[in-house]
Amino acid sequence: MSTPLRVVAFVASLATAFALAWVGGRFVGPLDTEPAAGAHTDDAGHGAGDDADHPAEDGAGEADGHAEHASGVADVAGLTSRADGFSLAIADRTLPAGRTRLDFQVLTSSGRPLLDYTREHEKDLHLIVVRRDLTGFQHVHPRLDRASGTWSVDVDLTPGVWRVVADLVPEDWDGITLADDVAVAGDFSPRPLPADDRTDRIRTDEGTYAVTLQGDTAPGASTVLTTRIELDGEPVTDLEPYLGAHGHLVAMRAGDLGYLHVHPEDGAAAGPGIDFATAFPEPGTYRLFLDFKHRGTVHTAAFTVESGGAPSGDHAEGGDHEH
Repeated sequence: MSTPLRVVAFVASLATAFALAWVGGRFVGPLDTEPAAGAHTDDAGHGAGDDADHPAEDGAGEADGHAEHASGVADVAGLTSRADGFSLAIADRTLPAGRTRLDFQVLTSSGRPLLDYTREHEKDLHLIVVRRDLTGFQHVHPRLDRASGTWSVDVDLTPGVWRVVADLVPEDWDGITLADDVAVAGDFSPRPLPADDRTDRIRTDEGTYAVTLQGDTAPGASTVLTTRIELDGEPVTDLEPYLGAHGHLVAMRAGDLGYLHVHPEDGAAAGPGIDFATAFPEPGTYRLFLDFKHRGTVHTAAFTVESGGAPSGDHAEGGDHEH
């Protein structure tokens, strides 16, 4: 090959590499932080520390995404695969499209699989799997093989990059959120996020559920969000308990897929309204997913929320969209 052709080929290869790096940077989350200093575990895989009930005092809060602003509002979690001396180790970060098995371990700072957890909402570990364009949301509960320390679960994947978020409480420790990406080969067609929308409609054999979201979504203040569920225009008052509550709400921030902790408020009512306490730490676009169980089936409603402006008592309203 002549010298001019070699130069052209070299420049072309650099351009290709740059393009791939740029695309990868758009879809891969921020780099992991190092485990917090002072966090440690014993050789049996149990979490341990000088003050296990308050790990944030040793700097763990910032590492695991539970840092607080000066206002006291908790920040998003799930931005890294390592936090507070624990790490998420996904067995295979390249998976086929379709129904496939996802295997992973939660490792202690000594590199041993974590085996002992504090159960929360009836499960030792809650796993959120969602594509980076915030489609394909799945809230699943893997099974732990204690002999190997490996969690396993079947998930449905389409081509693209998927975020895997593990929400757990190590025994004798505070709750942590760990997250990492897996890639699925194939033709990727990202979907635009719906506009700010506070109503979802879910068509089923039982009829059409209309699920609405109300509450102050201004950033920087604690708030209570209320979801209301109707079936064919009639209020649903016989919701069934699901994972120890009448509903579970997950919120994720568009872009970095930061994970918000949302807690169902105590109450015996089985609908039509369900209250959740949370906070939107910063202005931005968030996608909210509500799981509820009715007549033996778990349904998921989704909302898009634009968080901005000052806190107020006004409830924003939006149009409908359909599954």
